[in-house]
Amino acid sequence: MKHFFTIIFTLTITLSVMSQNNASLPYYEIPTSEENYTANAVVGRMIDGLGFRYYWSTDGLTKKDLEYKPNGEGRNTQETIIHLYDLSNMMLRLTKTIIKQSKDKAEMNFAEMRTQTLFNFKALSKKIKATKDLSELSTSSKGKVTIPFFNVINGPIADAIWHTGQIATFRRSSGNPINSKINHFSGTVNK
Repeated sequence: MKHFFTIIFTLTITLSVMSQNNASLPYYEIPTSEENYTANAVVGRMIDGLGFRYYWSTDGLTKKDLEYKPNGEGRNTQETIIHLYDLSNMMLRLTKTIIKQSKDKAEMNFAEMRTQTLFNFKALSKKIKATKDLSELSTSSKGKVTIPFFNVINGPIADAIWHTGQIATFRRSSGNPINSKINHFSGTVNK
């Protein structure tokens, strides 16, 4: 009986810590915004949608989920998450968005990488929404275009959306589908 209570206590503490961590992460829900359809607002909202989908596709993944690889080929879920982290950093570099990384990539576990990726998306969205003209993100201090911003959209942003969808599919295939209470249309969680 003593072991039973120890297990229940440990489980309660673990779930409490997990919910506290999740509550402090960005993109549990998409932040509300005014209806402002400037280029910056639309691209920023795309990043917010990506953050929301990434949050929920990676929430509650198990070791079995992280190791899942469809048909034994290609990247497994963990490798796809690493790729998404790299894409988030590429987006930061291409848009000259500065955010301190919590630690070196090689030292990060899954939870740390997930957290950093979410904060990278948040910083990117904030930077894009605050920029006067998206073309500013494509030019160097000398006025030379380094990479057209359209390439950021159809490159790493679209790729990140694609791979986030893969994670949602992988986890369903490994027997752990995403929370059925999330509403992708509104970016909210049904209570």
